[in-house]
Amino acid sequence: MSQKNKTAITPTRVEDYPEWYQQVIKAAELAEVSPVRGCMTIKPWGYALWENIQRVLDDKLKATGHKNVYFPLLIPISFLEKEAAHIEGFAKECAVVTHHRLETNAEGKLVPAGELEDPYIIRPTSETIIGEAFSRWIQSYRDLPMLMNQWANVMRWEMRTRMFLRTSEFLWQEGHTAHATAKEAEVHTIKILDLYADFVEDYMAMPVIKGEKTESERFPGAVSTYCIEAMMQDKKAIQAGTSHFLGQNFARACDIKFLSSQGQEEFVWTTSWGVTTRLIGALTMTHSDDNGLILPPKLAPIHVVILPLIHKEEQKAEILAYCEKLAEELRIQHYANKNIIVEIDQRELTGGEKSWSWVKKGVPVRAEIGMKEVQNNSVFVGRRDKEYKDRMSFERDEFISTIVLQLDEMQKTLLMRARKFQQDNTHTINNEKDFYDFFKGDSGFALAHWNGSAEIEAKVKKDLNVTIRCIPRLETTPETGTCIFSGEPSKQRVIFAKAY
Repeated sequence: MSQKNKTAITPTRVEDYPEWYQQVIKAAELAEVSPVRGCMTIKPWGYALWENIQRVLDDKLKATGHKNVYFPLLIPISFLEKEAAHIEGFAKECAVVTHHRLETNAEGKLVPAGELEDPYIIRPTSETIIGEAFSRWIQSYRDLPMLMNQWANVMRWEMRTRMFLRTSEFLWQEGHTAHATAKEAEVHTIKILDLYADFVEDYMAMPVIKGEKTESERFPGAVSTYCIEAMMQDKKAIQAGTSHFLGQNFARACDIKFLSSQGQEEFVWTTSWGVTTRLIGALTMTHSDDNGLILPPKLAPIHVVILPLIHKEEQKAEILAYCEKLAEELRIQHYANKNIIVEIDQRELTGGEKSWSWVKKGVPVRAEIGMKEVQNNSVFVGRRDKEYKDRMSFERDEFISTIVLQLDEMQKTLLMRARKFQQDNTHTINNEKDFYDFFKGDSGFALAHWNGSAEIEAKVKKDLNVTIRCIPRLETTPETGTCIFSGEPSKQRVIFAKAY
């Protein structure tokens, strides 16, 4: 731990937020930069976190009628050509497979050979190839709605990458559905948006704002794109998930038709939606501090780590036996619909080294056990949502009986902190000068009236690198007003912010 800053992570958030983020990932052993350009290697701790996200979301999606499928990684280029707006939106990000074998040249180096007549695109998203399957699978209104989901990897050739937030290859789930009517498809689009928002707030303890993207920010080929936006600790926004109403654009491009109950041949209405490993980056930036990662208990790969502190060899057997018994008693407790996950760290390290390694990995609860605890039938406990020095002693039975309450309290505390931070840094702005001053300063989220002009949207982005994150979905009647840039009427306030 740095003596100068008295933090486990250097630089601190205040000193250099981007580098702090990279160092948190490194210290927590979430991932590392891969030798493959723009890609990352997700390490066991990071992948365990993704698996927990995946399990919860997979159960939620299956509970709403979706079935899992898997489609090829390689997509014929002709499939993408069918939907002009779609290919235009992804063209610069596509990785193309042009050859099917390697040969050794005169210098002994491997070179591509066997040029393909029809190149393939490495999957940037799957609307077109799934659309081709839907065109064969759907014949009648009785086949609808068709609700599919895929857990997969995708490739989008990024020029500037940052682990979890933006990499050339990343993991995600992508849902694809087909419906008989526009209304059904639109309702489903919002249903998934709400599902994402509930998951992110309930499990990730990360508050989000639900809304619609502007035309310039829509998914290529979509009629409407909806999103959930979160605020990171540097007050920038991150798009945490999207749900798209695709209308009949892909149905027409892929010839997805059905015979209606009235005997008429019609095109289906489709949706697509997804979240990615970006959620891990968002979680990291939402909760972590200058000592490392902080994980919400509902998603943590381990809930409690037990740290045996053995100073004399003759004490080892007794201390480890105490730890094993404690672990057994904790593991029969239930939290967030599963048994509490406990690990005993028996590495031959000093107590401080052990403890700090788990602080940096963000484990919710650390239970230190030395000979003193064995003799007193107690547990010395540190919680990751509290300062390191705030550790305290519990009677063993009290610790076991309150562990579920402590995890639940920590989960709620993290959400409360993040929500307060978002609220404190969201400001209502009523004129253009204040708007420009706001984003030239410390900034955050700006709620301001806008008349819907794409020209104004583009100018703000050029001047300040600020975008409209979303047009919020409001539960109350929108507050009409005057656009702060043009003086023209505005239907409601929108959210402007700098973003990842």
